[in-house]
Amino acid sequence: MGGPETGADSSRTGSADRAALRHFAIAAFIAALLIPLAFFKPFGLIEARFYDVLSTIVPPRPPQPGALIVAIDEPSFSEIGQRWPWPRDLHARLVESLRRAGARVIGFDVIFSEPSSEEADKALAAALGPDVVLAADDVTTVLEQGVQTTRVTPIDPFLDAGATPGVTSVDLDGDAYLRLMPRVSEGFAAEILRVEGVAVGPPPEGALIQYFGPADTYPRVSYYQALDPETFLPPGRLKGQTVLVGLSLKAATSADAGAPDTFPTPYTLTSGTLTAGVEVQATILDNLRHRLYAVPVPRLAMAGLIVAAAFLAAALCRRGISKRAGVLAALTIVGLLVGAWALLRFGRIWAPPALPMAAALGVFGARFGVDFMRERQMRRAVSEAFSRYLAPELVAQLARDPSALKLGGERRNLSILFCDVRGFTSMSERLKDEPERLTTLINRLLDVLSGAVMAEGGTIDKYMGDCVMAFWNAPLRNPDHPLRAVRAALGMMGAVEELNRVLRQEEGENAPRFAVGVGINTGDCIVGNVGSRWRYDYSVLGDAVNLASRLESLSKEFGVSVILGPATAAAVRGHFVLIELDRIAVRGRATESAIYTVVAPAAQQADPAIAELEETHPRLLAALRAGQRQDAEALLDRCRTLAPSLAGYHDKLAARIAKIA
Repeated sequence: MGGPETGADSSRTGSADRAALRHFAIAAFIAALLIPLAFFKPFGLIEARFYDVLSTIVPPRPPQPGALIVAIDEPSFSEIGQRWPWPRDLHARLVESLRRAGARVIGFDVIFSEPSSEEADKALAAALGPDVVLAADDVTTVLEQGVQTTRVTPIDPFLDAGATPGVTSVDLDGDAYLRLMPRVSEGFAAEILRVEGVAVGPPPEGALIQYFGPADTYPRVSYYQALDPETFLPPGRLKGQTVLVGLSLKAATSADAGAPDTFPTPYTLTSGTLTAGVEVQATILDNLRHRLYAVPVPRLAMAGLIVAAAFLAAALCRRGISKRAGVLAALTIVGLLVGAWALLRFGRIWAPPALPMAAALGVFGARFGVDFMRERQMRRAVSEAFSRYLAPELVAQLARDPSALKLGGERRNLSILFCDVRGFTSMSERLKDEPERLTTLINRLLDVLSGAVMAEGGTIDKYMGDCVMAFWNAPLRNPDHPLRAVRAALGMMGAVEELNRVLRQEEGENAPRFAVGVGINTGDCIVGNVGSRWRYDYSVLGDAVNLASRLESLSKEFGVSVILGPATAAAVRGHFVLIELDRIAVRGRATESAIYTVVAPAAQQADPAIAELEETHPRLLAALRAGQRQDAEALLDRCRTLAPSLAGYHDKLAARIAKIA
């Protein structure tokens, strides 16, 4: 049994609900932007291109072609040997030949609108009859007072002979492609079907022609062959056929060149050729006979599809963009395409997928943009957080190559630095009644100390009260990490002196004076995310870390500001003048290890005092260890003169020398 919802749970639920509402509001906004395009006529050309592609994928076909084409083609021009237009008594011979061969209906996609020679017209009129359909045309003329439509029909003697006129006019789309079914009730194909005895009604407004293939899909014979079928055609080739006669020239029928009475169709996209007008009429005939034309969905229904696609996409990516959401987005787009094709192929309904796809992609894209901006903000916040621990250039490198930051632990050679404030306990005691001032002072000190670490590309591990821990060579590799660590230590010394100067200017001679001690050690450590499942830090572990901490605490005991471990000293000896302070026991080693401090940069090695110090100081330590008190005192006095900055250290040595018996 569940308990009551906590305040935190309620807050998270409310936040999730608000996020979901915003997400679906974006989907509604995108749909509202796209819906007007469904009513914008020029956009229909984009939808038409989708129809061109989808209508040619496994198109439905009639059980058998509804017409045979008698092509007025190049071979016929060669055989007949006459220029176009041919004499009409030649067409009369064709009609009689086709009728004898058993043709059921004859359609001429040729307009006989003007008289020719009297004998030729009489011959054709005598051959015509109720089984012949002749082409007519609607000519549209734009006038100042409006649009005038004039119907051009065959001459009266042909109509008086019983021939039926059929309008062959077609409406082209804005890109000059022929897709629309003609809606005139006296259309050429419709009249041929009526002559066949097939009753058909006009297609719905906006119905689209379903083509069955590229040019020359329909069976065809040449005109000259149909004039003498007994000689040129197999027996029974024309029997029972509906025959359409028209121009079908091969010359100049490419989509670029054009040709008389040819049209681009959806198959032009793939074949690059145009389809003869007579074959288009055969296609329209089969569209009417078998109702294969496609009926577009109403525009209001398209608006509903757009909204549905937008909200479907919103539901699929409501949890954000991920690999799963990317797969769902791809499946959504494919689903919309396949759905549009299936509805067209099996339902003869055309629902253009362009705007629903645009709506879905818009929602997915908007969600991707929102998530991208959110991630950018998070990355910026993470970078800002990391910049508190890493140098800005290291943060930039990690942003470019996140794989450089390994989760878990790895073994790596590091240089570790510990820096502690001298006399902080006594300062805290003095300022116990002014906690704000104490906090301000320590923050100012830690700020300049951290700046010195950042300047050398170090990683700040943690602040422990008045102590700073930092390391080099992780998370990004840096081959000169010991040198950088020592430079950071010297930078700390300079930064502390500058802070003391500023405090004296601000508060006078009674201003607090800071001093720090630094210990640096180089060695193999385990570096990575260390902690629990609730909280962890990027930190380092190992004996090398422990020794660095011990060196920092020894800096006060030896009276110096910086103490280097043996590995660090060996790595930077070519860059600085170092002196050995003493030898200490190191965990894991049977012998004691030397520890060092920095005297000067290597560039000052030529200074006579520095050179003499490098020669004298080892002798001092040797005399001290050998118990040679007088020699040790004499050498100590000389070292004091050569290196006044080591006065504190020399005082410690003097105390040890005094204990020699």
